[in-house]
Amino acid sequence: MKRGPLTEERIKRTTTLTLRLNQREARALSIYCKRFRVRSKSDFMRRTIMHAIVGRFDSEHPTLWEQGELTLFSQEAKNN
Repeated sequence: MKRGPLTEERIKRTTTLTLRLNQREARALSIYCKRFRVRSKSDFMRRTIMHAIVGRFDSEHPTLWEQGELTLFSQEAKNN
């Protein structure tokens, strides 16, 4: 499958997710962000979550001897 260049419209973030933390988790996040000079908590959380997701997909990617196609970014996955 050939992919074209990513356009601004295709990568535009339009979906909002809400994350709820308890007080201890929120405090830990604030301390972490201050200690490591994280400027954007939103960007930090998005990158951290996506790192975990892509890492998991990568570790479960079919090996040379398995059949199947990685469908993380296929049209079917986008519709779910």
